[in-house]
Amino acid sequence: MKPSIETIRFRDTDALRLNGPRGASAVISLLGGQVLSWITPDGRERLFLSDKAVFDGSVAIRGGIPVCWPQFAGLGDLPKHGFVRTRPWRVATERCGDDYALVTQAIEDDEATRALWPHAFRLELTLMLEDDRIDLELSVSNTGEAPFSFTGALHTYLRVTQVEDVALEGLYGHHYRDAANGDKVIRDSGTAVMVDAEIDRVYRDVKRPQLLQAGNLSLGIQSQDFPDVVVWNPWVDKCGALADMPADGWRHMLCVEAAVAETPVLVPAGEEWYGRQTLVAV
Repeated sequence: MKPSIETIRFRDTDALRLNGPRGASAVISLLGGQVLSWITPDGRERLFLSDKAVFDGSVAIRGGIPVCWPQFAGLGDLPKHGFVRTRPWRVATERCGDDYALVTQAIEDDEATRALWPHAFRLELTLMLEDDRIDLELSVSNTGEAPFSFTGALHTYLRVTQVEDVALEGLYGHHYRDAANGDKVIRDSGTAVMVDAEIDRVYRDVKRPQLLQAGNLSLGIQSQDFPDVVVWNPWVDKCGALADMPADGWRHMLCVEAAVAETPVLVPAGEEWYGRQTLVAV
């Protein structure tokens, strides 16, 4: 079957389904420009989406790949992770080839965003689906007359069977800021990151790809022009405090995020910035 794109309703929200080669598929919501599902040709769902996620725009959708912009976490005066996660986006481009399907969604500033953050901008998120991989590219355009700075992330929730069995390779030797340990800066000295408690780390200046391994599941993760990698799992207690997560949700997810978290990016008037994350089933 040739790749195709269709408009659907997904959990009561408008979305697009990309149908790729060999039965691969992905779903991206018009709310938040957020990828909600990625199924590889082996039939596995590769992204975690909470059963209790809220889709009315009152809060961000819990899971998938939220776009955090123009602020990462609480690093400023804006709402946590910025404001584009809960706003409507529009379809800018749809395109299919023999071996891929591609969608670009966009959002621009308006009166409501300027009341929070007084800058003119255009964001585009491009999702390309191939048989065993997805590529996400975030472009940030400064359409105003003054420079602005931002932090942000592609807040990727990866689905795992049991997070205690996960090994995340590729971060050895990097320094990270540990939010679960008083924001101490620590050098990672292990061959792989293992999860046996809450983990909330910002790894700095990461140039190598990562490899997520859990049983018979392997996933390659590569970022371009996002300098930081965030690794997050709330563990038992903090998961229990999240109204939009099931009690055992922590066990089935690990966030490995492409981020601009430590040093804001400056975008001059009329200029653009691009960052990309690629996920490959291996």
